Amino acid sequence: MREKLALCDGLPKSVLMTPAILPNRSVLVLDGPDTLALLERLVTCNTQNWSTGEARYGALLAPQGKLIADFIALRTETGALLDVATNAVGDLSKRLQMFRLRSKVEIGVDGKQAVAITEDGTTDPRSASLPPRAFVPDGSLPVMSEADWDALAIAACVPEWGRDFTGAEVFPWEINMDRMHGVDLKKGCFVGQEVVSRIHRRGKIRKRTVLIEGENLEQGQDVSGETPVGTITSAAGGKALAQLRIDRLAKAQSALSVGGHSVSILGPDWLQGELDAIASSEDAD
Repeated sequence: MREKLALCDGLPKSVLMTPAILPNRSVLVLDGPDTLALLERLVTCNTQNWSTGEARYGALLAPQGKLIADFIALRTETGALLDVATNAVGDLSKRLQMFRLRSKVEIGVDGKQAVAITEDGTTDPRSASLPPRAFVPDGSLPVMSEADWDALAIAACVPEWGRDFTGAEVFPWEINMDRMHGVDLKKGCFVGQEVVSRIHRRGKIRKRTVLIEGENLEQGQDVSGETPVGTITSAAGGKALAQLRIDRLAKAQSALSVGGHSVSILGPDWLQGELDAIASSEDAD
C-alpha cells in the first residue's frame, strides 16, 4: 500500500470544463413552508441553518438503516430541489409523499429541468474534485456520456446510485456518506438513525468504498489478499471503485490483486487512518 493515500488528480480537464447535462439524473421538487421540517425528521443530512442556494448531500434510509436513495439538495426560497438518480426518483418521491401526512409540502418530479455541470454552478458537496452542478432547462445543453461522467466520479472516489449500488442494498458508511458530509449523527432524528448511530458509536464499520488502480479492472471482479477482501462496483480507465472489508484490508496492506494482477490503493485520503486504528486495536487485543 502506498505510504500516503491520495485521490487521483488526473481528471480529464476537457470534459471537466465543458457544460453538459448529466445522464441518469432527475429533479425532485419540494415546495412549501414545511419542506425543511419534513426533511429534517426524515433524511440523513442536517437541514438547519441552510442558506438559499447552498447544496447539501443526504439520503433517505429504510428503518433498518440501508439506503433507499441518496441526493444532492439545493435550498430554494420556498423549499428544495433534489438532484436524484433517475431510477431512484420515483421511489423517493413516493416515500416522501407517504411521510408527508399533513405537512404543507408539494412533492413532484420536474420533467422540464435537468441536472448539469457548469462552471458557475454550486459546489458538489461530496467532493471538491467534482465539477460544480446546476439545475438547467432540459435540452438546453448537450448530454454528457455515461462513460465520461463515470471517469470523473470514479477518479474522485464518489460512488453513485445505479452504478455502484441500488436501493436498500448498502449502509451509508459502505459508500462513504459519513465521510462526504452526508450523515449528521448529531441531528435530532432521521429514518434509520438508530442503526447508523449504533454502528458508528461501537466503531463496527466493516466495509468502505475504496479507489484502486490496476490492469483490466471490471465491475464485478473480486479483490483479494490472503482472503477475499471485496468486489469492484465500477471501473473506468484503469481505476475502479470497490467495496472492501477494511478489517481484511488492514491485514492485506499492499498484497492486493484482481484477476491475478496487483492493484494499488489510491484513496480516499482518510482511509489510512481507519486502517491504522484497526491495526492498533488488534495489537491491543
